[in-house]
Amino acid sequence: MMSRTEEDFELELRSLTGVLNVGLTHRENGDIDVVTLVVNTKDSAGTQNVASQIASLYYPEAKVVVDGTSHLLSLQRESGSRVAFVRADYDSKDGTCEVQLTIDGRVGLGRAGSGPLIGGAEATLAALRDLGYDIPFSLLTVTNVTNGRDWPVVVTLRSNANDGDRFGIAKADDDMVSAAKATLDSLNRFISTSNER
Repeated sequence: MMSRTEEDFELELRSLTGVLNVGLTHRENGDIDVVTLVVNTKDSAGTQNVASQIASLYYPEAKVVVDGTSHLLSLQRESGSRVAFVRADYDSKDGTCEVQLTIDGRVGLGRAGSGPLIGGAEATLAALRDLGYDIPFSLLTVTNVTNGRDWPVVVTLRSNANDGDRFGIAKADDDMVSAAKATLDSLNRFISTSNER
């Protein structure tokens, strides 16, 4: 299970401008050895510098690698399949969100009627359940980081068994897609361990 410190560390890295994904490898003692950031930015050296400063506060011995896509892909192959986001739609007439996810050729569809922000997160949870996952978490909060455009959305899920909250963060073109992706981000580690059982 990921420690609270490690979750906070990953959340800070994911909130950096241009960071699309974060991969972490561990030493035998459990400390983080290598941080791999997949970025979409023209200033990857600047992103690496800021990420290295953040890493020095949490894990001073960790090495930060930027845009190491081949390394990250090999990490994903080792840990199994991941649920992928396909699409999200919002019907403004009735306030309904629809989210579609896929894994290993299976498709899950979820709907929720709570507006674009909360509805995007609830529809994602419904789509995961449609894929057959037992999700022992309930939606606690869905928050815009700020009221401006182009800022990430943070989703907090509360464990039904008091095992600790899960956090996800994502940024997309609109709040509903950001909420859906942040919900998926918060649960992908849980889902990947469920796939391995």
